[in-house]
Amino acid sequence: MIRRKKTAVIGGGVSGLAAAKAFDERGHRVVGFERSHDFGGVWEPSRSYPDVQTQSPKDLYCYTDHPMPDDYPEWPKGPQVHAYLHSYAQKHDLARLFRLNTAVQSMRRRADSQPGWTLTLEAGSHSWEENFDFVCVCTGQFSDKNIITHPGQDGFVAAGGEVMHSSEYTDPSMIRDRRVVVLGGSKSATDIAVNAANNGARSVHWVYLEPVWRVPYFVGGINFKRLLYMRAQELQFNTWGRNGLQRVIGMLFKPLVWANFRGLETLLKTQLGLRRHGLVPETPIEKEVSCSVPIVTPGLFEALKSGKIKNLQGTYDRYDGRAIVLTGGERIDADTSILAVGWKLGVPYLPQSAREKLIEEDGQYRVYRLAVNPDLPDMGFVGFNSSFCTVLSAEMIANWLVRYADGQLKNQPTAAEMNSNINMMLNWRRNERPAAKIYGGLCSAPFHFRHFDELLADMGAKKARRSNPLAEQFSYPSHRAYGEFLASCPQYQAG
Repeated sequence: MIRRKKTAVIGGGVSGLAAAKAFDERGHRVVGFERSHDFGGVWEPSRSYPDVQTQSPKDLYCYTDHPMPDDYPEWPKGPQVHAYLHSYAQKHDLARLFRLNTAVQSMRRRADSQPGWTLTLEAGSHSWEENFDFVCVCTGQFSDKNIITHPGQDGFVAAGGEVMHSSEYTDPSMIRDRRVVVLGGSKSATDIAVNAANNGARSVHWVYLEPVWRVPYFVGGINFKRLLYMRAQELQFNTWGRNGLQRVIGMLFKPLVWANFRGLETLLKTQLGLRRHGLVPETPIEKEVSCSVPIVTPGLFEALKSGKIKNLQGTYDRYDGRAIVLTGGERIDADTSILAVGWKLGVPYLPQSAREKLIEEDGQYRVYRLAVNPDLPDMGFVGFNSSFCTVLSAEMIANWLVRYADGQLKNQPTAAEMNSNINMMLNWRRNERPAAKIYGGLCSAPFHFRHFDELLADMGAKKARRSNPLAEQFSYPSHRAYGEFLASCPQYQAG
């Protein structure tokens, strides 16, 4: 008999909903905690900037049993994703499992000699402790703002300037008739720059540290999901754990792979006019592809060409009165500084002793299958496995994690096996594929299929490939197919 566990799910976004459903349908008692007033995570409207939309097409950004509505555009806007997540929660009656406006302040191992953790919780002025048998950390990669400051910032604000994190830009009226400077190289930075340029900003400057490869929604007129989300394409990258024969085959095909990526670079340079704007990256595209590769914001290059947005390479050196001085010496008169500098990765409510076991000195995370650490029992992570198909990745990990917690994986790993695999993956990221170190080494892109294959094999799936071999090799991950694969795994109930 599998013991029914009282399971905490921390976070009510994409990953928290996936984890709550996975543990609930196995018969566990789930208690979810969301610190805001609503589900949605980064898609909750108060955390979203205007015109935010998915980087992934809608059929790559959905749960296996709940496709996005047919009338949604190919790349849904933020309010549509928020509504979709609510519809998923309603479909599976997940609201009954969550306590909103409730934050986790800290967690420690239980003092009653039972497996699990004690969480210190806070709701309004009320604080209490509660014991759990298992904890799912589902706060993902975008939970706490990365707040940075520069010399002279207080003087800039005192003189009437405004400084905000990108998540605080929630209404175009905030920048109307103002001179706006956006700092950052991500898609959120270019989204905000384009939105400001189209909504009455007096001027818009976009400042970034260095050019990176950006992929348009359509590459040469073809939806990028049909070019880049394929097993055949994935095989061209230097994956982990290759044996001698695979390395020899890789060397034989290296000239063809090189030619393929140089052709893609040439197409992107021509289509986007990268040279004209000084935006040609120095790093070859195959070495840079990871979760940090942004999608091109619609209208960005048109705005650069027309002069509505001026791009400058560098970063802030200091504020000087109502101006921003860059490291290259350029001086930009400004009223509003928007810092699109991302989010802090971490689990601040874990005790320091636990964080030392989880995070290496260079910031790399010690996690097996991007989900568990053998030295931190009775807990796991859903949503740390950042990817280009975030929702499917979260659902796959959630289904793997509940089986791991219940000892029901076909390939249930020992602590020694997990540590051996973790060390191998750390060595691969550090020495063979430095791009994989992004986000603490928690990004599974561009190896979605390889990652999913490992999870399905662990779960004992009887089916892990589509019946059409051409579709399997040359098409993007199908949420419907992965629903079938998950259904082919051994099923069970706790309690």
